[in-house]
Amino acid sequence: MKLKNIIMSAVLLAGCLNASAQQSQTAEETREVFVPHWYVQGQVGGQYTLGEVDFCDLISGNAQIAGGYNFTPVWGLRLAVNAWQSKGGTNLDYLGYGDETWKYNYIAPTVDVTCDLANWILGYNANRVCNFGLLAGIGANIGWNNDEAASLKSKILTNAMQDPAHQMGVLWNDAKARFVGKFGAYVDFNVSRRVALGLEVNCNATSDHYNSKRAGNADWYFNALAGVKVKLGKVSKKVPVAPVIKDVVVKADEKPADKETIVDVVTNHNKPEAQPREPLRRDIFFAIRSSKISRTEMVKIEDVVEYLNKYPDARVSVTGYADKGIGNAKINAGYAQKRAEAIAKLLTCKYGISHLRICMDSKGDTVQPYEQNDLNRVTICIAE
Repeated sequence: MKLKNIIMSAVLLAGCLNASAQQSQTAEETREVFVPHWYVQGQVGGQYTLGEVDFCDLISGNAQIAGGYNFTPVWGLRLAVNAWQSKGGTNLDYLGYGDETWKYNYIAPTVDVTCDLANWILGYNANRVCNFGLLAGIGANIGWNNDEAASLKSKILTNAMQDPAHQMGVLWNDAKARFVGKFGAYVDFNVSRRVALGLEVNCNATSDHYNSKRAGNADWYFNALAGVKVKLGKVSKKVPVAPVIKDVVVKADEKPADKETIVDVVTNHNKPEAQPREPLRRDIFFAIRSSKISRTEMVKIEDVVEYLNKYPDARVSVTGYADKGIGNAKINAGYAQKRAEAIAKLLTCKYGISHLRICMDSKGDTVQPYEQNDLNRVTICIAE
């Protein structure tokens, strides 16, 4: 009975090891990366034109359509056309009329640069629910239908016999085009990979002539908009990544192990022991808030490449770290990941090392290999 139990246990163990080995060979790990793409956008809302009468008296309708292209997860460019109606206002108490307002139409095409702060600070995530950012642009404001302002000036002249310098001093007729500058912020709530519901606020500065009143400074109007954004084409894709070593803390006197090593020990215990070779360790250090590899650290990477070329069956573990002194755990995890990815990419793209020979991992700031804080902005490479 004991012999039977031993045999059954051995069979089960062999089956588990075989299944684990097959899974590690067939289950290719992937990660999602950004794909540049176009989008279209439609928004409606309200506008407040800066003036001297009550806030509510200077509110009018507003609409905007836009089309843009996101070149990177952070930077994009869009053509936006904002239009509808603006208002002007003035106080005529000295004539016994109180506050007077007038409205006029405009259309303002602008070219805007967009910056996604969520992707910049937190790193790209195709499944993120909320993205937020800033925008800035320049363009033209084309105004027309200023008849109400002309009527008001006639009323002032009829009753006061003169137009004070601050009253309708730069009245314009017909259609007028003026330079406009824009700055704003936005937030998008992603309801799917392609569709987002968003809010946008922007402030716009144009010529002192815009509201027909002479003030000696730029005229301002502010837009608050809500709408929908539809992304066109492919927005992300999955790419294979090198196998990641899980739950391994790399220290100076330890070497990472993985499932393949365990399988080799179990299945090859009867094989003659291979000639031992010394593992190679190189620590590549980075500047604060950076994943750029400096020239001085490139020498260490070349040492790793030389070792891998000398021993074609050797592999290298690449583990990124971040120091705890700056940032929070989430931000530091992003830096550690980018540092490991930078070295893995350099090994594959520049030196032709197969990604199958690279085991990439990142520990963020959860593990600190060095006592000195600044030294923990590091990626540790161990080739063996």
